[in-house]
Amino acid sequence: MGYLIEVALIGLVSGIIGTGTGGLMAFFIKNISRRILGFILEFSAGLMTAVVCFELLPEAFDIGGTALTLSGFAAGVAIIILTENYLEKQGFFRKKYGDTNLLRAGIITAIGIALHNFPEGFAVGSGFQASVSLGVTLTGVIAIHDIPEGIAMALPMRAGGFSRLKAFLLTVLSGVPMGFGALLGAILGEISGQFTAACLGFAGGAMIYIVCGELIPASKKLYAGRLPSLGNVAGIICGIIISMYN
Repeated sequence: MGYLIEVALIGLVSGIIGTGTGGLMAFFIKNISRRILGFILEFSAGLMTAVVCFELLPEAFDIGGTALTLSGFAAGVAIIILTENYLEKQGFFRKKYGDTNLLRAGIITAIGIALHNFPEGFAVGSGFQASVSLGVTLTGVIAIHDIPEGIAMALPMRAGGFSRLKAFLLTVLSGVPMGFGALLGAILGEISGQFTAACLGFAGGAMIYIVCGELIPASKKLYAGRLPSLGNVAGIICGIIISMYN
């Protein structure tokens, strides 16, 4: 039980630190270059892609084999798609993209990121069940990935009229679901090595879909030039280096 609590706390703290670091921007600036924000988003997308493909999935293949890992991967993608479809039916995305009010945009973005932080926490929890090194790597990568998301939340809320402190606290709260996801991933990963592989595959599928379906499209909406794409390449290179020397 102590180990599970420790993993949950690691997920919780990393989520809070990641989004909170981005939220700190609310204390210093009210605007940021769309080019730079696009670069940061795609850098984190490339970093996540490389770690999933070169570390998380290979670890899952070694533990549980190809079929089980890919089944988990497909389930991870499917769950995120079903969640998005539900939110679309509830009018979530119409509110997010159809209303130009900056304050509402920031709040809705915070809700969406909080939902996405749960499967990322799941990746951390199941990663620690596979190996400490994989868990540590995923924790660091996801924390880095959460920084631009914190910026994307805090700046619209600041520009929309929220105080610096209120915008910062909301970004911090959006990282809390990572703790719950990490706890669930660790609990399920304890069942068996085969189940750990399925959990890792599930987390990998969820993360890759978030990269392809959320981060990269969001970056292209911000800035369609080459700089964000170069950020993606740089993130992949950094992820490969992390995977090689971890």
